[in-house]
Amino acid sequence: MHTTHKIVNTVSAQRFQADLVYEKSETLACETRIALIYNGISHTVMMAIPVDLEEFAIGFTLSERIVDHRHEIKGVDIEHVEAGVLIHLEITNRCFMALKEQRRSMAGRTGCGLCGIAQLDQAVKPVIKVDQGDDFNIANLSLTLTEVARKQHLFSQTGATHAAMAINLDGHIQACFEDVGRHIALDKLIGHIALTDNMPPAAILLTSRASFEMVQKAASANIKIIFAMSAVTALALDLAEQSNITLVGFCRENRATIYTHPERINNHQTVMLKQVI
Repeated sequence: MHTTHKIVNTVSAQRFQADLVYEKSETLACETRIALIYNGISHTVMMAIPVDLEEFAIGFTLSERIVDHRHEIKGVDIEHVEAGVLIHLEITNRCFMALKEQRRSMAGRTGCGLCGIAQLDQAVKPVIKVDQGDDFNIANLSLTLTEVARKQHLFSQTGATHAAMAINLDGHIQACFEDVGRHIALDKLIGHIALTDNMPPAAILLTSRASFEMVQKAASANIKIIFAMSAVTALALDLAEQSNITLVGFCRENRATIYTHPERINNHQTVMLKQVI
């Protein structure tokens, strides 16, 4: 039985560059099977980097709305086995009965032609509207972006991870969680928020694109501003608009595109240019 699983692994590889080939050591991110088990019943298996696992388990449980509040998670026990990691979560009877009913409803539709429709319905959860929150000066995003590289420790080693970061109103990164899966990185951050003061940060920064699922998870944690370094999707934009979330994409040096609820973003030194094409 394993007591731990590797986070990274160093391998030997051949690099071709121009007309040369040479041996080189490469550091790879290690994905491990992570099983989430609620009150003794296995729920799902995810592939994730085996670090910050308590944060991941709590964040996933909250963002997937298996529970509504942190206090409805009564215990988390992490067990490393040969095949991966087992995370045993104890949740309240009310939440567990709701989870069992959902599973029973899905199983009962097998073979009737409606199972796929039921799965689609489960994927789109009721919209959560976040609180109003404080304004963020877009000029402070420049400071955030200068801190990104030194906060991404796994990415600097492997080049394989996404990150979800909590930032304050001054633009400083307060917490950074990484994983090969961008949604898992966000779950880890949501779990961290729940384990600390349970107060959402002023904003979050995603090093990935902002998809529907990422906005849905952010809404579950009452996150009011999402900065994404890559693109946003159309469905993510629609959900952010409904959820009262300010969604900002293509966050790079001296550049950002605000898609929804721009009233939370301010910069008194910015001149608005209007152009009709």
